[in-house]
Amino acid sequence: MQDHKKKAKYYLWPAAISMLIIVSIIFYYFFCTFSKSNEDQFVYIDGDDTPDSVYTKLADIANSCQLAGFRTLARHYGYEKNIRTGRYLITPGMNTFTVFRHMKNGHQQPMMLTIPEARTTELLAGRLSQKLMVDSTELVQALTSEEICEKYGYDTATIVAMFVPNTYEVYWDMTLEKLMQRMQKEHDAFWTDERQEKAQKLGLTPNEVATLASIVDEETANTAEKPMIAGMYLNRLKTGMPLQADPTVKFALKDFNLKRIYHNHLSVESPYNTYAHIGLPPGPIKVASIKGIDAVLNRQAHDYLYMCANSDFSGTHVFARNYQEHLHNAALYAKALNERGIK
Repeated sequence: MQDHKKKAKYYLWPAAISMLIIVSIIFYYFFCTFSKSNEDQFVYIDGDDTPDSVYTKLADIANSCQLAGFRTLARHYGYEKNIRTGRYLITPGMNTFTVFRHMKNGHQQPMMLTIPEARTTELLAGRLSQKLMVDSTELVQALTSEEICEKYGYDTATIVAMFVPNTYEVYWDMTLEKLMQRMQKEHDAFWTDERQEKAQKLGLTPNEVATLASIVDEETANTAEKPMIAGMYLNRLKTGMPLQADPTVKFALKDFNLKRIYHNHLSVESPYNTYAHIGLPPGPIKVASIKGIDAVLNRQAHDYLYMCANSDFSGTHVFARNYQEHLHNAALYAKALNERGIK
């Protein structure tokens, strides 16, 4: 009996040691810290990724043994058959099993998306595609498709009015359709009953408010002056005068670097040329800012019909009630431009 017990102990100790080694290996590969960084890291998995490309992306983040553990889990659980797109957060204390579980189950980290005040649909699409998985070409095609724009209640000229330049919590891999639906939802939430009532009192639709706001935004970066400029343009609309807004000519020419608008620029054939066409252009000339929209809705009431950039180059404008006053102000500004050699 004693010999039997001795033999049992003789075999038990190696078995225990072997089990301890196995447990230690499992713990080390699967339950130790995955990231080699002391800061939060993100891995972006898109629709074209394969297991090998995922491993390549993780290689910049993971410790080598923990990456080997990830690969083992991926093979065992058939990860290659269900790679989930997304933006995944890997914190310094996260272990291999948790990283794999999040990526396998699609437990991604939301992000904050700020809609840019872009001047063209191409720029808007380009900047959004830099932040999201959405392809810029696909987004441009959507924004220039009458069928898709009509689906959301717009046309290709007014669709940018749907984008309110705020910051929203979204998922990086949201589809184009989800993006458009979200923007429509946020647009409707932005246009409260109060804002809609103010627009109606001005005789404008929300799209028309956004269009005028986009012009006001391009006229000045001085927020305090925007209600004044909005009031002047509304006076022009009310009296049937052409807006004669230089930013609309730049938009028609697609030349946003112009410092001065000359007479030859005013002959450009475009519905956006507000020197040649009375009323608002067909749609916004940029994604209008919230401050610009609210400046129109809360425009300053006055009787000015003309404005000119201030000759002191302060970024503000001088206003006039009649054409003679305006000519005087314009002459001062032209002189200042000439003295500075600005063409």
